[in-house]
Amino acid sequence: MNIIGTIDRPKTHEPKKQVPTMQLFLTEPPATGTSSRTTSGATTSRQNRTREMQLIPEAMARAHMHERLSEAESERRAVRLVAARRLQRRAERASLRARRALAIAVMQ
Repeated sequence: MNIIGTIDRPKTHEPKKQVPTMQLFLTEPPATGTSSRTTSGATTSRQNRTREMQLIPEAMARAHMHERLSEAESERRAVRLVAARRLQRRAERASLRARRALAIAVMQ
């Protein structure tokens, strides 16, 4: 079987040179009343489908990991935002204390 590459590591990264996976099925002749296909053609077709089916969990796992990574990143952003707001409130309170201390020192 001529292996083109996996989804992770295609043989080439140029889209024009890649074999479109779904068009492999379009090249098969349509089924007619009399079977014009040879057994080897059907076997090759089945092997292509089998390979495609074997790559589906890989693609699903990749999509799942991408989703989990984006969720983790958004969670980290939320934690950083909460911390920044907390520090901002602390700085505002310190600023108010300094203003009050300055006002008291000027009045005396």
